[in-house]
Amino acid sequence: MHERLDWNRDGHDWPHREASQFIEAAQLRWHVQRWARDVDAHGPAPLILLLHGTGSSTHSWRGLAPLLTRHADVLSLDLPGHGFTGMPADGAASPQLSLPGMAQAVSTLLGALQVSPTLVIGHSAGAAVAVRMALDGLIAPRGIVGLNAALLPLSGLAGQLFSPVAKLMAGTSFVPRYFASRATQPSVVKRLIDSTGSTLDAEGMALYGRLVASPGHAAGALGMMANWDLDTLAERLPRLQTPLDLVVGTNDRTVPPSQADRVLARLPSGLRSSLTMLPGLGHLAHEEQPQQVAELVRQRYFS
Repeated sequence: MHERLDWNRDGHDWPHREASQFIEAAQLRWHVQRWARDVDAHGPAPLILLLHGTGSSTHSWRGLAPLLTRHADVLSLDLPGHGFTGMPADGAASPQLSLPGMAQAVSTLLGALQVSPTLVIGHSAGAAVAVRMALDGLIAPRGIVGLNAALLPLSGLAGQLFSPVAKLMAGTSFVPRYFASRATQPSVVKRLIDSTGSTLDAEGMALYGRLVASPGHAAGALGMMANWDLDTLAERLPRLQTPLDLVVGTNDRTVPPSQADRVLARLPSGLRSSLTMLPGLGHLAHEEQPQQVAELVRQRYFS
């Protein structure tokens, strides 16, 4: 079992490998994927930035990203400690794995690439990164699309225990190694995906299996959870000036679909926002039905 994913060993058949490149920024080596708009049009192409959620990677956009190139250039990336992007030097306790730290790190990467997103699509915790970047003035997109967005802290006992337990697990190398060793069993990966309420094809299951079988990737995900602070984000939502479109799978078992209404209630009055429900889809709705999500984006931003 290898500590971290290696591009030459583990990325040989990675989805859209031809779009991949590695960039040094914010003291990290980032894995990014870039696509150019595939239709001729006058003027510079808009840019869509894709931000995955905790424990995922660029592979999450394998179906959606090519569909979006009908309208814009597209940029996706592996967040710090995830996939093929490096772990911060100070490990799971790094401020770069916190919400403001990750927002700043992504901003530094965008600066190194000399790009500014026109639209940001964030899945789960990736939506929280996008909103935090907008609140901090690091980006000024036309809008943010939150796919099963995780923008509010968990309620009840789960919310009280979430961060301390994650800190405890992230603070030792044993837990990521144990989790990764267990995740080599297909039944474990199946239960993990089933718990999201989504149904993935064989390729999707295999890719998640490859990720979670890496102790380094598991450590990055645990570090992100240990450093996460959604209470502050929730308090600042009334200051958001960027239009927010929430897209929610009704079968999401990770982020309660009812959370979307509470998010909308916190937004400032007059801010353009919307809520679209996707019947029968789970937390990974954009992987289950990328065409449906692409059509929603087209209708909202490119019609």
